[in-house]
Amino acid sequence: MNTASTDTPRIWGGTTLATRQKARREKLVEVGLDLLGTPGATLSVRAACRSAQLTERYFYESFPDRDALVLAVYEELADEVRQVLDEAASEGDPAEVARRSIEALVTLMVDDRRKGRVLLVAPLTEAVLAQPSQALLPALGELIRSKLPRSTPAEQRTLISVGLLGSLTALFYAYLEGGMQVTREQLVDHCIAVLNHAGHLAG
Repeated sequence: MNTASTDTPRIWGGTTLATRQKARREKLVEVGLDLLGTPGATLSVRAACRSAQLTERYFYESFPDRDALVLAVYEELADEVRQVLDEAASEGDPAEVARRSIEALVTLMVDDRRKGRVLLVAPLTEAVLAQPSQALLPALGELIRSKLPRSTPAEQRTLISVGLLGSLTALFYAYLEGGMQVTREQLVDHCIAVLNHAGHLAG
């Protein structure tokens, strides 16, 4: 009588099927970031498979179509944004939080320009990212709201935070696309000044 459990994962090459599937998916997401975040590159199922050195069979094991990969790449980066902002706002006075937050965003989105382009440029051309990109805005808006006096009316806080969010987004976009000839340090200092000015706008 065979008493071996049918639930025991089958091992091949020292790893389980689930582990290999996870590794293949992670590889596809990584090459998806490369292709989506590199100017002149094209993200397609065939291009992703070629870059990941996988057959299309393994692509469809992880994603139903090309848009699903685009969405997976974006959502992973959006989670990174939320995480770094949460960590930056964990403690400290408002000025310190502002500096840490901007530094964290620049490290994530400028030091690795692929990520910045996926977060800021790709939503302009990828229809599948329209809704997720809008869902990310509250996390960034909250960074600005945290600089406003609590006594500021809610409507005014909303107007100010949305306006300044647009300003910061435009600054990052222009920097990534080469539209501004400034240093990284100048970008960081200016963005921090923009945030610090939020309180004055509240009157």
